[in-house]
Amino acid sequence: MTNETLITQEGLQKLKDELNELKSVRRIEISQRIKEAIALGDLSENAEYDAAKNEQGIIEGRIAELEAKIRTAKIIKETDDGSDKVRLGSKVILEDVETGDRFEYTVVGTAEADPFNGRISNESPVGKAILGQVIDTANPAIVTVKAPAGEIKYRILPPDAE
Repeated sequence: MTNETLITQEGLQKLKDELNELKSVRRIEISQRIKEAIALGDLSENAEYDAAKNEQGIIEGRIAELEAKIRTAKIIKETDDGSDKVRLGSKVILEDVETGDRFEYTVVGTAEADPFNGRISNESPVGKAILGQVIDTANPAIVTVKAPAGEIKYRILPPDAE
């Protein structure tokens, strides 16, 4: 069974761009470094050769990982279409019930999660807690998230909440 990579169109394009960069630029650079290191002679004590081969392995692993994610990509649409439930692609504001601090997030798949830039994974503790919850300004849902520092309660608000 193949696992799907849930990703937005923008996220998929970023993966494709990175793959292209690795294949068309980085691979060639590493190949050239390996050739130069081989030209230096004795490979058994050649630090440049070892470093280039190690980097080549890392790049080839990343290429394989990106190709698998792209191959299994399932596009999710980012939306703020007024849907009344949080789902993949939903934009929401989470308000800490205790402090009143607000954070705006888009719920995305794990492949493009970046909480520091407002993109939380559907598999993260916060993502799991808010998925399926009703977004209602008049009567906002409150969820409890278990975090390492303890439980945090969030009020779920629409992205245009004042």
